[in-house]
Amino acid sequence: MDHIIRNILVFIMFAIIQNSARITNERGPKWFGIGIVRIANSVCTGLNGLEGTCYTRLQCRRADGFSSGGCAQNIGSCCVIQRTCGEQSSLNNTYFSNINFPTSVTSGGRCVMTVQKCNADICQIRIDFLSSTLAQPNAIGVCNSDSLVITGGAGPVPVLCGDNTGQHIYLDFNGNSSIDLITSTLDGLNIGRNWNYKVTQIACSCPTRAPAGCLMYYTALSGTVTSFNYGASTAINPATNLLGTRELVNENYGICVAMSPGYCSIEWSACSDSSFIVSDNDAALNPPRPLFGEDCDADFVVIPNPFFPNGTAAPSDRICGNRFPTVITYSKPFVLTVVTNGNETSTLGPDVGNVGFCLNYRQRLCTADTAIMR
Repeated sequence: MDHIIRNILVFIMFAIIQNSARITNERGPKWFGIGIVRIANSVCTGLNGLEGTCYTRLQCRRADGFSSGGCAQNIGSCCVIQRTCGEQSSLNNTYFSNINFPTSVTSGGRCVMTVQKCNADICQIRIDFLSSTLAQPNAIGVCNSDSLVITGGAGPVPVLCGDNTGQHIYLDFNGNSSIDLITSTLDGLNIGRNWNYKVTQIACSCPTRAPAGCLMYYTALSGTVTSFNYGASTAINPATNLLGTRELVNENYGICVAMSPGYCSIEWSACSDSSFIVSDNDAALNPPRPLFGEDCDADFVVIPNPFFPNGTAAPSDRICGNRFPTVITYSKPFVLTVVTNGNETSTLGPDVGNVGFCLNYRQRLCTADTAIMR
């Protein structure tokens, strides 16, 4: 009899546990939604098109953000974080802009914005230049009027100026040190400047973290890359006295492409016949042509172990001139290195017309020609 009673009690307790689990599961989606808002803080897109973080409304107010629509089944608030000169943020997806952006800055001054880690698991940031318009460099490619200087990171970032809208960079934190974005403008210039940088924080174990040595990092199978301050401009290039942008001095950085599974090589080609002008572009280099190796002793790009499409090895991995030849490399990782010296005028070399480059890349499927992989 006792064992029958015990079995009945066990059955009743099991039924209660099952019923409790059923009730909990029925409530699960609602409570899970709140959990996402409070703990996961997932990325969301606001009504204004900007990326925010899914917070509770109280969290958003405490973060000094503004709500731009709902998230997590409208339980949470898509909180957009914006900061300006003299301010800081340790929150993911923070937008740093000039005061009263998009209104242009016409006066001189110094604007400092500070990025701090979200947490101890953060190793890197990505800075997207959603808008970045400063004065052009001078005749030797130096940012002597306006500049963007980024300090505090684990690696060097070149001094930037001119038109860099649409560019991006990756930068590792140096331990727990903060990273400063310092934009300086010169008074008395009759030009308008503005800037709006989106800063994304990247965890140490995140698969989208850029490898060491990669200032720029692309993950698509194909795309277009440009040097800093490349493209159309309404400013006068002081070296040529014409409208247009200008190559910047003292640069040494890597442009990396994440190798996709099933793809063994990468092809680099010019965006147009005039989209590569990197050293030795004076009238003496006629007809226009690429140069290699020792002929490139000032400014150049480096592509490891390049081959021409017909399978012939290129003369060198160092390329400059006023034309870019289509080349293919099987070397891993996929990286193009950019190097410029400290002077872009014709007084020390034929660099007066340097504008930089626009190049297309295309990853190539593994085929029978992988026998020449290096």
